[in-house]
Amino acid sequence: MILNITNIKRLKQESDSQLTRHVCNYIILVWNDYSNKKNIFTDVLHYGCQAGTVGELIYYTDTVRFYKQYKSEIDTLLYKTMEETGLYSPSALFGDKWHKEDPLANEKYNRNLLAWFAFEETLRAIGHNFETLKDCI
Repeated sequence: MILNITNIKRLKQESDSQLTRHVCNYIILVWNDYSNKKNIFTDVLHYGCQAGTVGELIYYTDTVRFYKQYKSEIDTLLYKTMEETGLYSPSALFGDKWHKEDPLANEKYNRNLLAWFAFEETLRAIGHNFETLKDCI
């Protein structure tokens, strides 16, 4: 598929996932900010949300809200990732970034981490639809 705004909008419209629709909205929002559209994906996937690349996911209030809004989908994505990697705990998957004192992500630090994880992995999944991104994500 060709990376263009029409195809992003089509993916958004065809998706049953609220999380995917949200990330598609982000892509649509920043589309005109990038001359090289691949960089919408590579900036986030190379530097991560933790670098402030996604403006809506910088502050704890925003990441916690995002986590709460998409908790069910984030949990599903987390379990799927654990299954694919063979790492069956968040602390094994995220290493020292995971606050072990909060295994159920009741506090803002782990919710923040899970919000970033979900956004990045959903963006990666969207990117896999486009031939021009296959070599860089």
